[in-house]
Amino acid sequence: MASIRKRGSSWHVQVRRNGYPSLTKSFQIRGDADKWARRIEREVDLGEYKGKRDCPNHKLFSDLLERYLGTVSINKRGYDAEKWRLNSLIRSWLGHIRIDELTATDISRYRDERLNCVSEPSVLIELTLVRHCLQIAIDEWSVPIKNNPAATIRLPKPSAARTRRLEAGELDALLLGCQRGRSTLLAPIIEFAIETGMRRGEIVNARWSDLDCDKCTLHIPITKNGSSRTIPMTDKAMQIVQGLAKADERFFPTTGNAIRLAWVRLKKRVGITDLRFHDLRHEAVSRFFEMGLSVPEVAMISGHKDPRMLFRYTHLRAEDVGKKLRAKS
Repeated sequence: MASIRKRGSSWHVQVRRNGYPSLTKSFQIRGDADKWARRIEREVDLGEYKGKRDCPNHKLFSDLLERYLGTVSINKRGYDAEKWRLNSLIRSWLGHIRIDELTATDISRYRDERLNCVSEPSVLIELTLVRHCLQIAIDEWSVPIKNNPAATIRLPKPSAARTRRLEAGELDALLLGCQRGRSTLLAPIIEFAIETGMRRGEIVNARWSDLDCDKCTLHIPITKNGSSRTIPMTDKAMQIVQGLAKADERFFPTTGNAIRLAWVRLKKRVGITDLRFHDLRHEAVSRFFEMGLSVPEVAMISGHKDPRMLFRYTHLRAEDVGKKLRAKS
């Protein structure tokens, strides 16, 4: 609500709105004062006002990111990876912009610069974090931002589902390369991943107490989708586990990041550049289907809640399906 008072020969106008400093101006004519007050109120209400805004609790965008890290990200299972991404954003030039001055143009520029350095999926994850952080600030933290500047910018397109599987001789090359590396756990981890279809995080958290040797099953209490599951262990998977030393409560006393770094070094040693550790899960699920398991059976092992998602992982080879068809004809 604007207040207009006469002081001496001038008309003094003051406009107050939540999230903005007190806006004042003096005029010689009362009608001009009224027009200015109505225009400012309209611009503020429509989000078109270009002046400064109050930021009592958060001065820089990095302040919001740090609060998001400490209150939202910390409750996620992927906290470690998200913490790394958020800290990178906090240190960037984008994090040093005042939140009342942060614009879609700034975020678009950050997007374009990052696309020159990292992959589109990585930039998509970062921008999704930026967008969600700003929306939380608006909806829950009463931060005076009228519109989310990240809401309308173009996002990189999600990458198409990968079709990469192990080629002939690659598994042998990887296992041979492990013998020349420092990690003694990487080789059994690779074979275990292919036998079980487990994710990297599930593998490093697999515990002896969750293994039922009589039933040859392994219980996985913490998963990506939040639902625990129990999977059957193949004979080879049991052999791999039985060959491990029980030096820790876990099968593989290491971290997901340690596996990632060891995997990068291994690929460099053996000259394989386009194979990701997660591709081993693709390989495992594809092998399950090739063994003749049904969709529900594979879903029970892989943990997919939506069976349709399994079609992203099957990647059956046409020549193998052809052999089955010829065998039945």
